[in-house]
Amino acid sequence: MEDVLRPAVVIGGSVLLTVLLGWIGDRTLRSADARHPETPLWDQLRRCRLPAQVVLCSALLRGAYRTAHVENEHTVALGRLLTLVLIAASAWLVVRVAAAVIDSSYARYAATSHSVPKIRRLRTQLTLIQRVFTAIIGVISVASMLFTFPEMRAVGASMLASAGLIGIVAGVAAQATLSNLFAGLQIAFGDVVRIGDTVVVDGEWGEVEEITLTYLSVRTWDERRITMPVSYFTSKPFENWSRGDPRMTGTVLLHLDHSAPVDLMRKRLLEILEQSSEWDHRAWGLVVFDSTPTTIQVRALATAKDSGDIFNLRCIVREQLIDWLRCEHPYALPRIPTAPAPGQGEEPDRVPQAPPQRQHLGPGPGHRGHHASHQGQRGHHAGGGTASGADGLTTGDPGGR
Repeated sequence: MEDVLRPAVVIGGSVLLTVLLGWIGDRTLRSADARHPETPLWDQLRRCRLPAQVVLCSALLRGAYRTAHVENEHTVALGRLLTLVLIAASAWLVVRVAAAVIDSSYARYAATSHSVPKIRRLRTQLTLIQRVFTAIIGVISVASMLFTFPEMRAVGASMLASAGLIGIVAGVAAQATLSNLFAGLQIAFGDVVRIGDTVVVDGEWGEVEEITLTYLSVRTWDERRITMPVSYFTSKPFENWSRGDPRMTGTVLLHLDHSAPVDLMRKRLLEILEQSSEWDHRAWGLVVFDSTPTTIQVRALATAKDSGDIFNLRCIVREQLIDWLRCEHPYALPRIPTAPAPGQGEEPDRVPQAPPQRQHLGPGPGHRGHHASHQGQRGHHAGGGTASGADGLTTGDPGGR
């Protein structure tokens, strides 16, 4: 009976004490958050309640399990298991506390700062710092758990003795991974690209959605995700439309006829912009940008506060200007000049032909007269450059040579 009662008392007391201390800590944090609503740290720390309870419970059990008089063959295994749980729970608690501190710092800065680029830069830096810190804590906790085994201590000593050789081999084997790791740190602290930036990479327009230590995710306008190594942004050129000042200037090009009313178009453009909420009233204009023998190229210019508004504003200006020209000034729209093809609408030149000659089969009345007339016509055709065939039709060039 005592063999069952002692473990039950130890386990039950540890769990009860853990729940009680957890409830007291949560009430304390809740009251502190109510007294200081401007500081989100206390509310963020409440998310650490579960890992803190696991740490407290495992620590109490680790310190009191010997008093439960567990059988000797299970004592060592139980103590090692509790030690492993304590190490893992401690790492979990440290990561949660660090995340709470980072999130509260970002929330306070975002609430007081009015600079969107600085807010995005801080968010990017804190995200990467949190990932690096989590990776370091994970490696340390795993190493600590391995060193609880006596067999692994000798392995650890030999690993430390050959750390130089292992570092060289690991550096060569993980060259791409290490380059992405350092590229991620360079992006975080070099302010190359930030979470929320509008970028154009490989001809794709999108917004940076996630930055990790090895890859970067860009969400395109049609909701696709492009995953790229972070080293791309430190080795190749790309467009960042929101770095520094997100305000942008957009243009709309129209090909019109030379008779287009440019002054009236300028007035109409101002009316369109004043009715559009996307225009930030910084600048606008309309000029004849270029001309060709058949058309002129008109450029309308407007400004907006960011890339999303400038895209919508360009579409609005293009649509309404074309619709206004179509309804009010259709002659200003581009036309394709055409001309009749050579010979169309005209009758082709007829080939002048000599009248057919009557063929005489034999002498008869008036044979001499006809023969003389025939000779005269032969002389006439010879002077005109034609010759008469056997059937009496002319052949050769109609106009002479």
